[in-house]
Amino acid sequence: MAKNKTTETQNSVTDFINAVENDVKRNDAFELLKIIEEITGFEPKMWGPSIIGFGSYHYKYESGHEGDAPLAGFSPRKTAMTVYFYLPEEKREALLSKLGKHTSSKACIYVKKLTDIDIEILKKIILLSIEYTQNLYPQNK
Repeated sequence: MAKNKTTETQNSVTDFINAVENDVKRNDAFELLKIIEEITGFEPKMWGPSIIGFGSYHYKYESGHEGDAPLAGFSPRKTAMTVYFYLPEEKREALLSKLGKHTSSKACIYVKKLTDIDIEILKKIILLSIEYTQNLYPQNK
């Protein structure tokens, strides 16, 4: 079975954000760091080389693959700020339609800059995502 590459590390979150070249993305990353830390109550940790995660949970799929992942997380990527989330389909589309200028995939929201979106909706998405994940995997840490 393949080993999960995205594991918690001891790397510095602050050093990682300070290395972001784009001023807007770097400032947005520090702002998002504060927002997510405040709403989750978890200290930020680096997961792999480029994901900032908050809290963690243990998952196990029917295939037998299992591992740990952050309950909430984001990454200031070169093209966009990536926020990771996990919501049921019926809540997902309603919330994303109110978020503002973004694109999304099944488990990611991509934002060019935080001023493009409604931060209160983003907070709601993050909180609901954590709640949903904890309900799916009740043995969470």
